Amino acid sequence: MVKYIFKRIGYMLVVLALLSLLVYAVYNLIPADKAADMAMQEIAANKNLVYAERYLYWQRRYGLDGSLFTRYLRWLGLAPFYSGEYNGLLQGNLGTSIAYGKPVAEVIKEPLLNTVSLNLLTAVAALCITIPLGVFCAVRRGGKRDTAVQVGTIVGYSIPAFIIAILFIWLFAVKLNIFPVSGMSSVGKDYTGFRAFLDRIWHFTLPLLVMTFCSLGGMTRYTRAAMIEALSLDCIRTARAKGVKERTVVRVHAFRNALIPIVSLIIGWLIGVFSGSIMIENIFGINGIGKVYFEALTANDNEIALAMQMFYIAIALIGNLLVDIAYGLVDPRIRVNK
Repeated sequence: MVKYIFKRIGYMLVVLALLSLLVYAVYNLIPADKAADMAMQEIAANKNLVYAERYLYWQRRYGLDGSLFTRYLRWLGLAPFYSGEYNGLLQGNLGTSIAYGKPVAEVIKEPLLNTVSLNLLTAVAALCITIPLGVFCAVRRGGKRDTAVQVGTIVGYSIPAFIIAILFIWLFAVKLNIFPVSGMSSVGKDYTGFRAFLDRIWHFTLPLLVMTFCSLGGMTRYTRAAMIEALSLDCIRTARAKGVKERTVVRVHAFRNALIPIVSLIIGWLIGVFSGSIMIENIFGINGIGKVYFEALTANDNEIALAMQMFYIAIALIGNLLVDIAYGLVDPRIRVNK
């Protein structure tokens, strides 16, 4: 297992390097030149400056002089800038945002924390509901409660997330006045400490309910299908023929076999907590990473877009490795030694 993990990590580094070069090249096709923007700002403030000189200065300052591959190596931190300094991704420098005028790490720190908090709570809540519900429907397949759940999940799965968000806002925020319509904190309130934490939870509750509700349909149906397939296996029939209690058959034998196809979906879902929910974050006014990424793309803020794209690629590669490892842990018959 250890040898396999190190081998996969080596493959991941190669894939990460190739994809980073591809992504960097694609973003460099976008007609945006921050060196030119900075030079024009200086010329507007001081007419005595020479544009060509200031443009060259900012090119060297940002490491934009030279060929595409040279600029790529500087961005990674494998080639020096004009000053002789190495200052790229490998040195912890994600670049400087043009829109915010701050280092990218500072820009994405708080939104990333908000997104992870919201999506992680959603994933935990959804899994605690969908897995027991899917198992319940599979065991009582064809019954009235199973049919009702299937109809409900189809309806919930079919309705777009923004429609559900609008309905929940109308019901819980407008009609019942239980939760705020949007925002992350109460307007005009300078809460601190635990009171500020409770206020943040109060504002996160409604988007949490929306995201959890939107997640129920697909996961419930997937769990139900996996359990139905597991319950039809010969080993389950043998266990029942031997007189094993039905509860043991379902919880131990069938559910263990059903976990094999479910585990990849669960891990992928949990890894997805970092990607953010652009639509939900915009509807509820949450300062999340999805919103920041969308704004960076629309504003041609390539430093943020590049950093987030590389982050998503790394998360996807790590998720694939975790799925393979989890297969070996869930099913002893699966070995990943080679």
